[in-house]
Amino acid sequence: MQNTTHFAADRPLDLICLGRLAIDLYARQLGARLEDASSFARYLGGSSANIAFGTARLGLKSAMLSRVGDEHMGRYLLQTLSGEGCDVSQVKVDPERLTALVLLGIKDRDTFPLLFYRENCADMALEEADIDEDFIASSKALLITGTHFSSAKVNAASRKALALARQHDVRTVLDIDYRPVLWGITGRGNGEQRYIASDGVTAHLQSVLPLFDLIVGTEEEINIAGGSDNLLTSLAVVRQLAPQATLVVKRGPLGCAVIPAAIPERIEDAFSVKSAQVEVMNVLGAGDAFLSGFLSGWLNGRDYGWCCTRANACGALVVSRHGCSPAMPTPAELDYFLGLETTPLRPGDDATLNRLHRVSIQRKQWDDLCVFAFDHRKQFFELAQQSGVDEARISTLKNLLVQAVAETEAALQLQGHIGILVDDRYGEDAIYAATGRGWWIGRPVELPGSNPLEFDRGRTATARLESWPQEHIIKCLVQYHPDDTLENRLEQEAQVRAIYEAAQLSGHELLLEVIPSKKLPQQPDTVLRALKRFYNLGIYPEWWKLESMSRAQWQAVDALLAERDPYCRGVVLLGLHASLDVLRQGFADAAASSSCRGFMVGRTLFHEPSQRWLAGELDDAGLISAARANFETLIDIWRSRRQPR
Repeated sequence: MQNTTHFAADRPLDLICLGRLAIDLYARQLGARLEDASSFARYLGGSSANIAFGTARLGLKSAMLSRVGDEHMGRYLLQTLSGEGCDVSQVKVDPERLTALVLLGIKDRDTFPLLFYRENCADMALEEADIDEDFIASSKALLITGTHFSSAKVNAASRKALALARQHDVRTVLDIDYRPVLWGITGRGNGEQRYIASDGVTAHLQSVLPLFDLIVGTEEEINIAGGSDNLLTSLAVVRQLAPQATLVVKRGPLGCAVIPAAIPERIEDAFSVKSAQVEVMNVLGAGDAFLSGFLSGWLNGRDYGWCCTRANACGALVVSRHGCSPAMPTPAELDYFLGLETTPLRPGDDATLNRLHRVSIQRKQWDDLCVFAFDHRKQFFELAQQSGVDEARISTLKNLLVQAVAETEAALQLQGHIGILVDDRYGEDAIYAATGRGWWIGRPVELPGSNPLEFDRGRTATARLESWPQEHIIKCLVQYHPDDTLENRLEQEAQVRAIYEAAQLSGHELLLEVIPSKKLPQQPDTVLRALKRFYNLGIYPEWWKLESMSRAQWQAVDALLAERDPYCRGVVLLGLHASLDVLRQGFADAAASSSCRGFMVGRTLFHEPSQRWLAGELDDAGLISAARANFETLIDIWRSRRQPR
């Protein structure tokens, strides 16, 4: 069915979403009552915010119009939206109110308890003065959700936005999004309740229906808008009040129906598209995902078959995952999902889908990456012993190295190009000092020198990832040789798979450092075959860390990554305590590579200054100065080799 909706041309925005912008705290314990939940995952939430996020992820130029509190959670929401490419210029920071909060549980496939903490919250304080005419006029469409008609202040703000939209040829979208608790017609502990008949809510909604070009709701939401418990009767009322509007009915596992004109005698006679049948983990937010998919086509003039197919697929993927906004699919995921001959009953268990969900989202880009590596544990312990000092001094030393890196970043204006590798055995305080600076931060998990690979914290290594900030990257060194004994190879591969799967669950990126055992013969293709083996095992680390290679070897690695993993973040060059002259030649070969993103060098930089500081020959300032000099010299060498590219 053709989509004949007219959209103004040459608008900088596709969609403005006005409405709820809140924190969602999802219980991690599936099957537990909310009373028994013991830990929660934090996500961006609120129906309007989810749609702004979801449409931005699908490529629309979306914007958010709301309020957040002047505090940590408000800043998190702004960062999350802007990080996905969503315009947040019209999200006001409210100095008097806190950001709204929702607690959510997943008891079973039919029970999803919610508690809304929305007393005098920031997003419900949106007022007429917050609505800027030029901003509304800059978009093709304006979406408002039902909650932002539920009180006098937000109702006035929403109506002003609608009036301006009408003046400036902006199409209008209503997501009915009926939550009885948010209209004050049920107890505060009944947030899960999706429908209670209310003449007051019906009358209020009916007063705004004529102002919309697209009206979207579940069968229950259409009924509250129409004032009947019969879907067709309600649709007829909505059509009478909004004769120009296209109506979209979300029907859950049955798919959806689109009614651009007359109401049919049966809902089955409407233009309908069936949904993929998947096993439900969490229905919360499925409607927001559905509408994100629908709008991604509608605003681009796609026919309704295309819009509904994508909308249903978005909903199916989100119901199979834990949260809402982070579960929103990317175009690459949708293309893969819709291209499958057989829809997986549990999309959340599909390895390819999960990987695409991780790697095809917008991510911070790293190039010309200059990383100071001082994650060494054995080497620092030996330096302390040789100097006859307590190993507790190593922690202070690593803190000073963080200061050296920070000073280098500032002096050379290398924001976005700086990183460190640091351990939590001696460098826990250094990790705390480095986190939040916008650096690339890697942390080792391997037991130094182990072959076959063992983890530094034993079997608890993977469990500890839950305590890591998301910006931290797992670094795992494996002395893997493709011609090793079968027993050793299988053990190494099992351990690498364990950390890879742990990374998939925790959401952290993985850097796999491959150094083939020097006890075995080295061939020109040894490293290449090692990488191929890991790919054949279905292991796709975001990063590889490799030794210096010839240009021909780099070209072979470039070709392998382009063929097997175009989403790979890249390769970084390791140092192995090489001299500056040796590194200079290695940089020349690596700089010509299309996949090499920079270097991660340690002992060449820290060994001599650390040895002197531990021996009392350098004070703190002297250590920082010497470490900086080495680091900045290496950066100059790298950048001089990199510039021609």
